[in-house]
Parts: sequence; C-alpha cells; structure tokens
Amino acid sequence: METAKKLGESPDPAPLRVGGLALAGRAMLAPMAGVTDPAMRRIAERYGASATVSEMVTADGLARGDRETRLRLACGGQGLGFAPRVIQIAARDRQGIAEAARHAQDCGAQWIDINMGCPCKRVTGGLAGSALMRDLDHAASLIASAVRAVGVPVSVKMRLGWDDASRNAAELAQRAENEGAVLVSVHGRTRAQFYNGAADWAAIGEVKRAVRIPVVANGDCASPEAARDMLRLTGADAVMIGRAALGRPWMVGDIAHYLATGKRRPEPTLATRGRIALEHFEGLLVAMGASAGLRHARKHLAAYADHALGDAAQARAEPRRALVTSAAPDEVRALIECLFFHHYREEAA
Repeated sequence: METAKKLGESPDPAPLRVGGLALAGRAMLAPMAGVTDPAMRRIAERYGASATVSEMVTADGLARGDRETRLRLACGGQGLGFAPRVIQIAARDRQGIAEAARHAQDCGAQWIDINMGCPCKRVTGGLAGSALMRDLDHAASLIASAVRAVGVPVSVKMRLGWDDASRNAAELAQRAENEGAVLVSVHGRTRAQFYNGAADWAAIGEVKRAVRIPVVANGDCASPEAARDMLRLTGADAVMIGRAALGRPWMVGDIAHYLATGKRRPEPTLATRGRIALEHFEGLLVAMGASAGLRHARKHLAAYADHALGDAAQARAEPRRALVTSAAPDEVRALIECLFFHHYREEAA
C-alpha cells in the first residue's frame, strides 16, 4: 500500500515486474474484443502505455484458424522495445487452454493473460470468460495447465464474481497465485453488472490484500487523477484502462507518466489527434482490407472525432456523421482532413 500511496506524488521507486519482465510504467491498455486491434495497441505503446493486451483469442478460434483469430494474433509492430507483447487467451478445458497458451507463445507472446472476466453471453455460454468464476476448482485447473504449458509469465483477468451473491475474486486470485500466475487484474464489477453501475474500487482492494503477486485495478478509470485515486484506494500495483482509451489511445501513456512523475503531459494538439486517427485508420485498412477495415474503423473514428470536437461537435455534426457512414476510404481521409485540419484552421483565423 505504501508504494501505491507514493504514485503520482514522487518518481516511482521500482519497476513493476511481471515474472521476469520489468514494465516501464504502471498503466496498461485493457483487452477489449472488437476494439483493441493491433493498430490501436501500437499507437498506445508508442505514447507510453506500460503494456497493451491483445483482443481475446479463443482455443476454438485457434483450432479453426479463422481469419478473426489470425488478425487478433497479429503483432502489428508491437514488442519492438516499447512494451512486452501480451496475448490474452480463453478456453473452457485444460487441453484447450494449454494448446492456446502454446500457440500464443509460438506467435511471440512474452506474457500470456487468461480471460476469466468476459461477461458477454457468447463467451460465458461456452463456459469460458467470467463463467469460470462459478467453478473455482475448474478455473484453477485451467490456470495450472496454462502455466505448465509455456515458459512465459501467465496472468489472469477476472471480475469481482458472477454476481453480488458470489463475489469470489479474492479467492480466485489466491488460487491463481498458488497455481503459478504472476499477476491478476480485476475489473471492479460482477458479471451480472456487465458495464452498468459504478466499478467498486474498494472491492479490488480486498483482492490486493489477499495475495502477494501484483494486482492491476480496472474499471471507470478515465484520467490521470482518477488513476492516482484508484491506486490509493485499492493499494493495487497498476491500473488498466479500457473504454476511456477509445478515441484517445495516448491517454494510457499519459496516465503512466502522471503516476511516475506526478505531472500531467500536455494534451495532444488537434493536428496530432488527426494524424493519430489517420494512422489508426490506415493500419486497419492494411490489416483487414478496405471494406472490413473501414467498417471496423467507424467506432474508433467516431470516438476520435467526439473527443477532439468537444463543444464544437454539434456544429460539425454533418462531417462527423459522414465520417462514420462513408463507404469510401478516400472520402474518410478527406473528412479527417476536414475535421482535424482545414476547417479548424479557417475558424481560428
């Protein structure tokens, strides 16, 4: 707890270690299916994210070798000195998780994270994700199988429990530690909550007090100051940023910088935001092809525009609408120019 109290007030005295890996900071980009694509992770790392976690890859998807799984495993320029390469896996049986862990390691993972927190019905209906919190014996056996299968650190991401009647994250964290996991991250909601209500940071503190391994706090952290408060309240070793990084992938690095120095970095200029949005867009086109990449980019482009425009969003509603409905890459590029460069230069003159 003493280290957590000092974060954001004085330089961080020692790097956070995940197995044999030493992280450069204490703010990570959370894995979000359909969101944290390789292009977003690469940008977040370049701006100082201490680690970024891939979108979840399932044992079934690896067995099929489907296109979506291949895209999620793509490196996209990660692990080139900015931060360790982390791949998140999900499975419902011991053989599947061992095979998934080995496959992830073969694909260059320097650290493997096991998903035991995803709340979506497609995952929990297959007895994976947060459904595993309903059977801790089985969950522990999966962790043990993954740890034995690979030679890289293994961590576990979880929620507080399945519902309020079964908040068992502290027990799962203890069992994960006993089976060889080197870190746990905890989203401060139950599966029953999905993303409703407020994340319970105090409950994450209960998990931290139950284990000796590092604990990462996740849920409703959207600013450097919130990250500082989250660490103070939970005693956690680091924070994990999820939805708040959509349209602002640099923010994870901003938080890492603040926790290490106690000082805020300057906000990116509008032009810088435009260049990042364009880089993200082009990265998706290259990775996924023009049609699929453009569709996938819309949620990101909408978020980039909304955060950048702020109070001017209503005045620029038509270009923003066109940005997320266009089916032509060249038109999207022109609209990014319009929203982030030309019009604002004219209005400021």
